[in-house]
Amino acid sequence: MSDSGVCREVDRRDEKARAWVSEAVRVVEADANRSADTHLHVFPMPAVTGVDLYLKDESVHPTGSLKHRLARSLFLYALCNGWISEGMPVIEASSGSTAVSEAYFARLLGLPFVAVMPASTSPEKIELIEFYGGRCHFVERSGQIYAEAKRLAEETGGHYMDQFTYAERATDWRGNNNIAESIFTQLALEEHPIPTWVVVGAGTGGTSATIGRYVRYQRHDTSVAVVDPENSSFFPAFESGDRDFATGRPSRIEGIGRPRVEPSFVLGVVDRMIAVPDAASIAAMQFCSRVTGRLVGGSTGTNLWGSLRLAAEMRRTGVRGSIVTLLCDSGERYGNTYYDEAWLRTSGIDITPYLATLDTFATTGEWREPVTG
Repeated sequence: MSDSGVCREVDRRDEKARAWVSEAVRVVEADANRSADTHLHVFPMPAVTGVDLYLKDESVHPTGSLKHRLARSLFLYALCNGWISEGMPVIEASSGSTAVSEAYFARLLGLPFVAVMPASTSPEKIELIEFYGGRCHFVERSGQIYAEAKRLAEETGGHYMDQFTYAERATDWRGNNNIAESIFTQLALEEHPIPTWVVVGAGTGGTSATIGRYVRYQRHDTSVAVVDPENSSFFPAFESGDRDFATGRPSRIEGIGRPRVEPSFVLGVVDRMIAVPDAASIAAMQFCSRVTGRLVGGSTGTNLWGSLRLAAEMRRTGVRGSIVTLLCDSGERYGNTYYDEAWLRTSGIDITPYLATLDTFATTGEWREPVTG
């Protein structure tokens, strides 16, 4: 029997659930309101004039890394989309820092949290996830994390956060105190307030997407360079234009580099990509710690290597301006790996020629490519 012409409706309002989401959003926003902005430090380059380099210190977030911003955005995005409800388990596929930050926010909201990660993840990050009340679920190969996280979410009735899909859309790239707006606000009184380059690594691709979109939206004459470690798929995909390119191999530089091109990586907003050897990343990390007196992580080393190369190029071509890159997290998380000479030897990583390049740059301002075996 036809019900044509009959007014029908379905009302699914749940006042208790809506009230919980409202309180959850308040709690997450209150956490941000308690936190000051992250510092923008000048990186010393005594042999270079006319070019200024800044490090945006993301290690001072409550959970100690750039991923704190992403985790906050992902939780707010999921809450406001109605994907997370009271008591619901939150599952994430993560190699470390994102899981640490998500565990923090899950604990704020009283939600169970499970991080699906490769068994090779550093012990320091595992301890931090567990410190914030999260549980670690290990897989043998990094490429297994996606399917396993989705399976666990379905099995537990939880929500798979899926940072690799939603990172580029969870943050408002037009402003709203995102990292790009913060950088440009802090540069306002500097000699070169509109940077020539912003240099970032890519794990999800969310940061490069946010910055690349922001500079276009604001009509800034700023270029975005993405630095990429060994084994990652992002650089060869950018070089070839093939989004389906996959190495299937994990990056040794935690937090950046992926075995596949993640959905959140937006190639169209990237102006240049620089492939960085792992030995260069670790050499630059140690160089940065020596110069600044602060222990930094491997992804910061990758960022710094690319930034110093660009600074040398600007010096050589007579371009004056500024470069901004990110201090992603603290080196205290990598005492058993990147700062451990025995680990470097076992891993077959020789940083000596790369340190020589950096030392030469520091004293002369010239960039001499490393001579390796």
